[in-house]
Amino acid sequence: MRGPLRRIRALALRSRLALLVATAVAVAVAAVALACWVTTRDRLTEQLDTSLSQVRPNAETVRLLQLNCTNRLPDDFRLLTPYTIQLVSATGTDPCTQPDKSLIPVQTADRAVAAGVRGDAVHTTEAEDGTEMRVYTSPPPRETQPGLAVSVAMPMDQVTDPLNELALVLLIVSGIGVLGAGAAGLWIARSGLRPVDELTEAVEHVARTEDLTVRIPVEGEDEIARLSRSFNSMTASLASSRDRQSQLIADAGHELRTPLTSLRTNVELLARSDETGRAIPPDDRKALMTSVKAQMTELAALIGDLQELARPDAAQPGPLQVVALHEVTRTALRRARLRGPELRITEELAPWYVRAEPAALERAVVNVLDNAVKFSPPGGTVDVTLHRGELTVRDHGPGIPAEELPHVFERFWRSPSARQLPGSGLGLSIVARTVQQAGGEISLRPAPGGEGTEASIRLPGAPQPPPGL
Repeated sequence: MRGPLRRIRALALRSRLALLVATAVAVAVAAVALACWVTTRDRLTEQLDTSLSQVRPNAETVRLLQLNCTNRLPDDFRLLTPYTIQLVSATGTDPCTQPDKSLIPVQTADRAVAAGVRGDAVHTTEAEDGTEMRVYTSPPPRETQPGLAVSVAMPMDQVTDPLNELALVLLIVSGIGVLGAGAAGLWIARSGLRPVDELTEAVEHVARTEDLTVRIPVEGEDEIARLSRSFNSMTASLASSRDRQSQLIADAGHELRTPLTSLRTNVELLARSDETGRAIPPDDRKALMTSVKAQMTELAALIGDLQELARPDAAQPGPLQVVALHEVTRTALRRARLRGPELRITEELAPWYVRAEPAALERAVVNVLDNAVKFSPPGGTVDVTLHRGELTVRDHGPGIPAEELPHVFERFWRSPSARQLPGSGLGLSIVARTVQQAGGEISLRPAPGGEGTEASIRLPGAPQPPPGL
């Protein structure tokens, strides 16, 4: 059984579909043909039984048969009837049959009719000459002696011959139907699988050329159309992902070039001073070293940001834990005050516990506060509040134009007014990613009153830690 199944699986899909259609049609046609043959057989047999039951030999015919069987009639005695008439006794011995007909074996049902146990009996048996006979046995006329039954029989040729002809016709018609179904199934399979062939060619083309601009024409709303739409969506997503990857690499190279160029210039000045023996004034040397440290710090921060963004969007940065957002914000505020000692930073933090990765969440809050410190004027104020899971950071700087707000969370995007300030343009992108992974939302909007910007982070949580924490 496994061998044929393996050979079937080895066939092409369209061949298997054609074979399946042909097999299904063959089974259906065979079932219909069998039902037709059985029904016809039953009807012909029923008609023959009705014909036999209507033959009622009279008392004279029965008496003549009895005389013939006791050799009291001439040898040329004949009954002019197409039927075979036979007398059966209750014991079933010595049945009396027409002299020109073959003896029919007596059945138990025939003896029961002769004994008066049954009213009649119908059965099929084989005569002594090998002819298949249909036999109807009934009681004899009342004028005859008791203990007898009369069997009337006819050959089954009246049933079997039409059935054989019908079987031959059904076989021929069924064969033509199965062959036609197989051909139709093969044509349907080829037509139905043509979109699959196109999809296969498109996939092979993409695998061979890495051309993600290939699109498959979509027609209809069936499964093949859905598959084609899914393939088109997949290639579009892959093309977009590759474009974003290329853009990320280009932007990263651009952002790395500036600090590297400045760092290289400073290092070359220091190296040339050592090679030529011309000492750099102490103040200038100190400024160069400070610049080198600043550029190295900027490079380290940029590389860290790139590593953060290199992780898949669906990947969690680490195991999620219950984190006190108000404590994380206080830690970030201490760092912000060190970076903006001339600023006045106010805080109003209500307890709020969230489920997040602690280091990533702290970095996100630090990035938001750094932006507020960076864009606040000297002596300005930064207001930080945490109320029912919403962390709000408001500065009093120049604000962000409305046309630039949709771009603030894009990677490497920097406002034209902020391109002279330190930073890589990745901070808010990382903040948005971290907040989304924690199930929250972030938004930037002009501050009330039109002065400065207000950043809002909303995270799901509770004002109390979970029991047992």
